[in-house]
Amino acid sequence: MNEKKSLKKKSLKMRVFEIIEIGNQNDKISRLFDFFITFTIFLNLFILVFDTFDYPVSLKPVVDRVEMVTVGIFTIEYALRLWTSSCLYPQKRPRVALVSFVFSFYGLVDLLSILPYFLVSMPAGMAAFRLLRVIRVFKLFRINAQYDAFNVVLDVLNDKKSQIFSSVTLISAVMLASSLLMYSVENPIQPDVFKNALSGLWWSVSAIFTVGYGDIYPISTLGQILAIIISFFGVMLVAIPTGIISAGFVEQYTKIKKMSNAPDSHPMKFIMLNITKTHPWMGDLIKDISFPPEMTIVAIIRNEALVIPRGKTPILEGDSVVVGVIEYKDDFGILLLDEHIGHSHPWKNKTLMELSLPGDMVIVSVKRDDKVFIPKGSTKILENDCVTYCEKRIH
Repeated sequence: MNEKKSLKKKSLKMRVFEIIEIGNQNDKISRLFDFFITFTIFLNLFILVFDTFDYPVSLKPVVDRVEMVTVGIFTIEYALRLWTSSCLYPQKRPRVALVSFVFSFYGLVDLLSILPYFLVSMPAGMAAFRLLRVIRVFKLFRINAQYDAFNVVLDVLNDKKSQIFSSVTLISAVMLASSLLMYSVENPIQPDVFKNALSGLWWSVSAIFTVGYGDIYPISTLGQILAIIISFFGVMLVAIPTGIISAGFVEQYTKIKKMSNAPDSHPMKFIMLNITKTHPWMGDLIKDISFPPEMTIVAIIRNEALVIPRGKTPILEGDSVVVGVIEYKDDFGILLLDEHIGHSHPWKNKTLMELSLPGDMVIVSVKRDDKVFIPKGSTKILENDCVTYCEKRIH
């Protein structure tokens, strides 16, 4: 009885996890939850901005009530995410999974989106915590978890992070060098403006990024010449990370387009894997599974429901994983043939080790009672089996 109750609770937790995580097109409840949370985020931010304006005092109770309701929704969502953290990290112990979520990026975003509301409700003397209300803007990052279109930005930044880091390092070095140069030239003339080596850093920022505030500027002829040169190089330097990111977007969308057109140029075949306790993928997240470029997980069938696989989707016991592979083309000099095992077939009731096969022939699969499996050396071939074997084509 307790085991049945535990299984029911586990199933309920998994269903809640599927709803509050990124939804798929076939799960209407999950998709509805995504839209609901997105609407709540924007409503909460609208109230945050609206509260800074002068409005009739009669509206104050309405504003406070809407804020309380939206923060209450965020609090419930955060509590549900804590409860289902073991589903997000199935390979970890429940307590470790809980801590992992709390200190994850989105876990901190969720916490910071509700924490200021409770802090500003504290007694007098804590008015400084009202500044933390602005942190609720971070809740917008949650929208990035709901829509794949926004994830393209993160993918581009992640793919180009080394190039972006190099360009930012170069810009920082030029800013520091220009600050030192300007200090050397202008300090004797403007000691109150260019007081030390870092005093010109603000000027170099405005010059390199062409902001042009004009509150600090060189007055000597040499300083003005250096300013022209530095500003000229600044325009080119700022264009470097811009070009890197632009190229990254082009590459990303080209990749997406190729993937969407892949079935037309590379026909695929699909196989289904049943996940058991001993399966090597059991408990892994899809992003942690290594695939060859010709293979991809297409879908997961879980409790008779379709789950669209994403990077953080866990593989659980009882799942049926549909894997797509590029279809074999019969132009590589080999043949794939089927052999039906009849009553008098010489392979009948023999194991693979007992068969005398030519050196250029290998048995790749056996179909038995509508089930296909990969045979081992000890596999016995039975009557009515359909054996698929590969052999070299004779030209």
